[in-house]
Amino acid sequence: MSEVTEPSSQPTSPVDEVVRLCRDLIRIDSTNYGDGSGPGEREAADYVVAQLREVGLEPTVVESDPGRTSVVVRVEGEDRARPALCIHGHLDVVPANADDWQVDPLSAELKDDCIWGRGAVDMKDMDAMILANVRDLARRGAKPPRDIVFAFFADEEAGGVKGSHHVVDHHPELFEGVTEAVSEVGGYSVTVPTSDGETRAYLVQTAEKGILWLRLTAHGRAGHGSVPNDENALVRLAEAITRVNEHKWPREYLASVRELLDGLSELTGTSYSDEDLDELLDHLGGAQGFVRGTLQDTANFTMAEAGYKHNVIPQSASASLDCRFLPGHDDELLDTIRELAGEHVTVDIVHRDIALDAPFEGPLVDAMKAALLAEDPGAEVLPYCLSGGTDNKALSKLGITGYGFAPLQLPADLDFAPMFHGIDERVPVAALEFGTRVLQRFIATC
Repeated sequence: MSEVTEPSSQPTSPVDEVVRLCRDLIRIDSTNYGDGSGPGEREAADYVVAQLREVGLEPTVVESDPGRTSVVVRVEGEDRARPALCIHGHLDVVPANADDWQVDPLSAELKDDCIWGRGAVDMKDMDAMILANVRDLARRGAKPPRDIVFAFFADEEAGGVKGSHHVVDHHPELFEGVTEAVSEVGGYSVTVPTSDGETRAYLVQTAEKGILWLRLTAHGRAGHGSVPNDENALVRLAEAITRVNEHKWPREYLASVRELLDGLSELTGTSYSDEDLDELLDHLGGAQGFVRGTLQDTANFTMAEAGYKHNVIPQSASASLDCRFLPGHDDELLDTIRELAGEHVTVDIVHRDIALDAPFEGPLVDAMKAALLAEDPGAEVLPYCLSGGTDNKALSKLGITGYGFAPLQLPADLDFAPMFHGIDERVPVAALEFGTRVLQRFIATC
């Protein structure tokens, strides 16, 4: 059973307990290996349920498979005739190799004014901000401007099949009336140079690429390792990997990407061209990786498997390929991969999900901007496209428009974005408290 930190006193605001909630959640092992072998999200979900029940709320618990648990609770708003909003997070995390870290990834250690641990960035920090604000609403008996559905999903790190997709497919009534949603990987700050110093720009995620996870399997002739073999499956796979890896995907600029580039160019005074973005993107520090990943379709090999003995040539060899595509590019990308793979390699789809693109305008976007600028006057707010994916994909099947808004005011020298799925993942305590205040303002004005 995971250690749980007891609150020192009754909290008076969400900020008073967000650090406790975040550390408690990180200490709960909810590692998602993608093959069903992990501990699942049940313990984390039970923790969330207990925190909600403590303040008088009765959430709905949905379990797709034993231990694969999601939690949903609706808070009634002042104007129930208005379309509802969903604010959601996921409870699972990717694996972490403790030997690579400075601290135990499940320790939630406080070090250098940060909370360290797997999920501190992706996304138990946001889960804690959401949970702290829901508990605050319930304690005060306050109502947001409209109904808000708060959801904590399982399985996001494996495409949401056992989490958001399952809940949407089997319990769509939980999202009745919901038209918009906010979740992760947006609302965090980057510090960029300006003509008179520096400013913070907050990146709100308005689009995300689609997912196409593929398995390439090369076929050949088995044989003895000492005998020449011109039908070696491992060699055929290596040749296919090389062709895919060397392929140059053409660039295409989404509206959200163009607006980010233009806004960043105006802020920094750095001009750019479609062929030369390096100087401009360098201003984003570690966050530029997310942006570079949205300039074109991408295909990255992540795992390989072949053979069973040193002196046996295998008759098959396989590799996993993580492809991310821009809106409308999924069929084109799949056709390209199949052509590059060649005649001796089959291409199977492991998981496929859509790309999303939402406008950077409207009352919800205005509310996000206002909440950020109320806490950080003088900052800028820009849109961007996420190279990865979120549970907003599942909600889009219900006609729900999704954004990424997990607000964090970050130190200029913190290389934040690479900590998503990275080593020594951590979130500054001050950033977590800032985000909790911003989210409280947003909930009150949404």
